[in-house]
Amino acid sequence: MQEWPFYLANKPSKPNLDLSVTNKYTGEVAARVALANPETIDQAIAACASATEPMARMAPYERQAVLNHCVSRFTERFDELAGALCFEAGKPIRDSRGEVTRLIDTFRIAAEESVRMRGEVMNLEISARAKGYRGMWKRVPIGPCSFISPFNFPLNLAAHKIAPAIAVGCPFVLKPASRTPIGALIIGEILAETDLPEGAFSILPCSRDGADLFTTDDRLKLLSFTGSPAVGWDLKARCGKKKVVLELGGNAACIVDQDADLDDAVERLVFGAFYQSGQSCIGVQRIIAHASVYDRLREKLVAATKQLIAGDPQNEETFIGPMITEKEAIRLHGWVESAAAAGGVVLCGGERDGAILEATLLESVPADQNICTQEAFGPVAVLSSFVDFEAALAEVNNSVFGLQAGIFTRDLYKMQKAWDTLDVGGVVIGDVPSWRVDNMPYGGVKDSGIGREGIQFAMEDMTEIRNLVIRTPQ
Repeated sequence: MQEWPFYLANKPSKPNLDLSVTNKYTGEVAARVALANPETIDQAIAACASATEPMARMAPYERQAVLNHCVSRFTERFDELAGALCFEAGKPIRDSRGEVTRLIDTFRIAAEESVRMRGEVMNLEISARAKGYRGMWKRVPIGPCSFISPFNFPLNLAAHKIAPAIAVGCPFVLKPASRTPIGALIIGEILAETDLPEGAFSILPCSRDGADLFTTDDRLKLLSFTGSPAVGWDLKARCGKKKVVLELGGNAACIVDQDADLDDAVERLVFGAFYQSGQSCIGVQRIIAHASVYDRLREKLVAATKQLIAGDPQNEETFIGPMITEKEAIRLHGWVESAAAAGGVVLCGGERDGAILEATLLESVPADQNICTQEAFGPVAVLSSFVDFEAALAEVNNSVFGLQAGIFTRDLYKMQKAWDTLDVGGVVIGDVPSWRVDNMPYGGVKDSGIGREGIQFAMEDMTEIRNLVIRTPQ
């Protein structure tokens, strides 16, 4: 059984092994991790604050060297990182390898952007009173940052906070999800090999009850949280004056119009709805198909979904692994049963074995059911049909969430209409809303959050504009 320290002010520390991390498929304890208490968190924040100036003084090429070191070491430890994801998150091994690839991409992009911090020279002579004045502005690090990352992408969603912070010169404290801390601790182990100033980072698994300082401490200047809407909005209400970035949930919709290539759409929809067992905030949850292609799409989708293999995530052929806990599988299974009791039709799947829920498709589900209105966060999608494209757009918008939407259409004007109309953070044409690459601006509106990730955009959130005005006497 593996034993892992936490990282306090750049250094490993193992005062206890109080956190048990289970293999999500077998349920067995696979690792024990040091758990931070409030006193340790306070020490970490103090060290983080003291590292503010040394981090800001690092030259861009020095920050880039740290990030490039991480890229090299992640590449060397690729299989170890994928294996850790597979057991701690229950993520099928092919999905695990994909996430490690994205981790490497994210740090590589940050290394490239770290030497591109731009400003602007401005002409201030806009009226007679400004004659002889010129100005310019630059971005400076915002200061100590607080990061809270989730269980479903424990490597890459931590990376989307850590990498831009290093790129701009912000020290940070990170709380990884208690169910999946190993990936973040491996990142910490690699960061500890670098020349970052003392206190530049701490990675501290801790209980939710003991993590209050991550939110409330005024020494921290930014809080970046990825997780559930209920928790995220509560944290925002309690965080005081600090800047807040929230990446929250969704119940993403995908429209399939009458001109779509159905075989292509089915291949992408099956991926979007069921990859990593549906535990993605941009996973396809609502499939809205034109009435003229609905029956054929449904037939093809059901056939393809039935082919998916569920089971041990270490098996190369497994597509559906366990959900993060059996409790979550029970919850979502209950939503499926409630939808069926309300008149919905289960087209395939719908059965549960422990923490594994079969890939499930439903139709004719009343619009007020949880499976339509809330975030499923599991391998379930609901089909419905439309005749009028604008009505389909309205159906996508009929949600408290607004993260991303997908549209299979070849009509340029419908694409433009969707981009203008949909109240979401991103519109994906010709693919599912589940698609993301790590340099694009990513985030949502409404209950899906505030702010944007994607390295360049996270760097903007982690910096402030500092203006300079120069007067030349006339």
